[in-house]
Amino acid sequence: MTDYLAREVDRLASAGAGLALLSANTPHLVFDEIQQRVSVPMLSIIEATCDAAVSAGVRRPALFGTRFTMESAMYPEAFARRQVAIVLPNEKEQAFIHDKYMTELLVGTVVDETREQLLKIAAALKMRDGADALILGGTELSLILREPEAAGLPVLDTTQIHVDAAIDWLLRD
Repeated sequence: MTDYLAREVDRLASAGAGLALLSANTPHLVFDEIQQRVSVPMLSIIEATCDAAVSAGVRRPALFGTRFTMESAMYPEAFARRQVAIVLPNEKEQAFIHDKYMTELLVGTVVDETREQLLKIAAALKMRDGADALILGGTELSLILREPEAAGLPVLDTTQIHVDAAIDWLLRD
């Protein structure tokens, strides 16, 4: 995956791109390796989300995403550098989130019962683990969790945050 993505980023750079994005969370597993191999600057969805969380005063955001995103160290490590602790769903909750992500959201299916269960998981993370925000660490999660709050937690939509950061970067002086 690293070779493929680095090659494609270089193709974009050769075509005149001045900035590259990996517009999904899970591929950020290899973001650092790609960034080291390409000539164009890259903007990380994880770092942009961390900046947004810190700016909002978030200290313990919960993370929803694919199993790969929730189990990897990429969010906890990036956020720990800024003294922010990632709160993860337990194993059963992660299995539910991943299953619904892969079998429903990736094909564009939005089910009310799934939304309700996701909100219950968010509420549990708030009560059980002291979560103070919810990171939608999967670009399809905003299809089902569309409100600015979920279970009383402010939502950090990584897709929107990444787009906003890219626009800010492109419009800077």
